[in-house]
Amino acid sequence: MSEPDPPTDWDERFSSGSYPRDPEPSPVLCEYEPSIPDGRALDLATGTGRNAVFLAESGYDVDALDASREGLRITRERAEEREVDDRLETIHADATEYDFPTAEYDLITVSFYHTLDRFADLAAALVDGGYLFVEGHFRSVEATPSGPSTDRYRFAANELLRAGTALSVRYYDETTQERPNDRGRATARLLACRSHDPRGPYPERPGGKVRD
Repeated sequence: MSEPDPPTDWDERFSSGSYPRDPEPSPVLCEYEPSIPDGRALDLATGTGRNAVFLAESGYDVDALDASREGLRITRERAEEREVDDRLETIHADATEYDFPTAEYDLITVSFYHTLDRFADLAAALVDGGYLFVEGHFRSVEATPSGPSTDRYRFAANELLRAGTALSVRYYDETTQERPNDRGRATARLLACRSHDPRGPYPERPGGKVRD
């Protein structure tokens, strides 16, 4: 019998409560989701199910992937509490090594996990017409104590946008927002579609924009 994997730093964070058990899903994802096709979704580096539980509640069949067993346990508990556990499967795996299936998902979401080196694999895992949503910490000129202590895991200006050019970009922004206790957060967000038709279909969102 193989030995179980040792606890990760994230296991300890999740079990100690130093990371939110019930984080809110991305506001941009929430606004766009109604106009994105239903089907199967993957929430990569799900943590405690930030986007995964929301997508299951929205009717998607969701694969929630993370390297933390504790995060996945909490994600399953949250899905059970909302009575959507029949639409959510957890996958214990390292996102840097996971062998993504080809043309499997209608929607893939990634929140605050730096994964530029897997972009080609994520794009290939989308069905034609499928969507990729990515948000992550951004290198802002303003003080942003929230997130990584160094720029190694922060997106440079337009770096996330350039990474998405193999897909059809539907939305992109770079913003800095104030948060409680003066912990500002600088974030880059991308929504892109695996589509050979540059004209659309475009999901609707009031005030949505694409930057050059």
